[in-house]
Amino acid sequence: MNNSNKTYTLSKEKIKVLLLEGLHENAYNFFLQNDYTNIECLKGSLEGNELKEKIKDVHLIGIRSRTNLTAEILEHCTKLIAIGCFSIGTNQVDLHAAKIKGIPVFNAPFSNTRSVAELVISECIFLLRGIPEKNYHAHNGKWFKEASNSFEVRGKSLGIVGYGHIGSQVSILAESMGMKVYYYDIENKLNLGNAKVCSSLDELLQISDIVTLHVPETELTKNMITRDKIRLMKKGALLINSSRGTVVNLDDLARAIEEKHLNGAAVDVYPDEPSSNSNSFSCILQQFNNVILTPHIAGSTSEAQANIAHEVSEKLVNYCDIGATIGARNFVEISLTPNIDKQRYLHIHKNSPGVLNKITEVFTTRNINIASQYLQTDPYIGYVIIDIDSKEKSWEILKELKLIPETIKARMLI
Repeated sequence: MNNSNKTYTLSKEKIKVLLLEGLHENAYNFFLQNDYTNIECLKGSLEGNELKEKIKDVHLIGIRSRTNLTAEILEHCTKLIAIGCFSIGTNQVDLHAAKIKGIPVFNAPFSNTRSVAELVISECIFLLRGIPEKNYHAHNGKWFKEASNSFEVRGKSLGIVGYGHIGSQVSILAESMGMKVYYYDIENKLNLGNAKVCSSLDELLQISDIVTLHVPETELTKNMITRDKIRLMKKGALLINSSRGTVVNLDDLARAIEEKHLNGAAVDVYPDEPSSNSNSFSCILQQFNNVILTPHIAGSTSEAQANIAHEVSEKLVNYCDIGATIGARNFVEISLTPNIDKQRYLHIHKNSPGVLNKITEVFTTRNINIASQYLQTDPYIGYVIIDIDSKEKSWEILKELKLIPETIKARMLI
């Protein structure tokens, strides 16, 4: 491996931070409060050659959902230390490509839970009351006042697919409004309140008046809801998707609405989404006035974005300052405390036999006592942290650590 590509240790004012997509000011402020001053903030996303050029000398990058860090893009990131996804998911990053380059990826899986749950409940109410259609007619000068096909949420059956942090929060809010809650998850999850677990997705679809989806994007969930599954739903049922755009086949959903098998739907995520607000948006569901279409904003509240900005920035700073990787989505997780009276070295390497011995020899051949050593591995990489009984910083030690053939990245905290 060419050692010129390895991460060099820098003082904080030289660490370049790039924050894209108009991240909440809490992110910028948190970096400043922790003495990171070389920060660039852009309102939009970047792609293609523009992204490659911008990212090539960046050490920390913060993105939301529009910026895609593919394996090809990451090949241009010769100095990148860590990635922050200021979002619930990390689909926009090639996690494996980042891992083998020694780049941990952090996100905020829980910070916008409440915001998403509140939108789902509001959509339940709006769809059951026929608000989208009435709103459409009012905007077009028609007085569409009638009670037919308008219902209370109380007593209705809500089926939640995916009973994680968001699904369970939806469950609590729905039950407090008098709804009967059912849920299905591929993992065993303890029910909250009076929510009842279903033994299969098919069972949940058949008994629910409203189905709401809260699953990640995986091979199991791609096209999880297609024509066959929709046909299992009650005639007149409603479907809400605030999870991932690939989970529901929109052509099949459109057909079910056109045939009046479903009374309506609410969709917040799409297989293909515009990269910026200036780009046009097209969706087959735009023809229906009983469908709520929102531009991937389920978690986009001021409170959620403020919380996400603080959480992800804190994880990035903790990794940069002390080497902690708790919360990384693609990396071995190590919890660390600041090295108050020690000198700390960080080494990321290919998981090959004998590497730890080579790292240890760098210190023992100099008669340096290793005060503590932390090591975690996965099938691809190893991450070791060494604290020595000295506050003296040695560039020679760092240079020798980088010369170990299996080295991916090495840093000395300064």
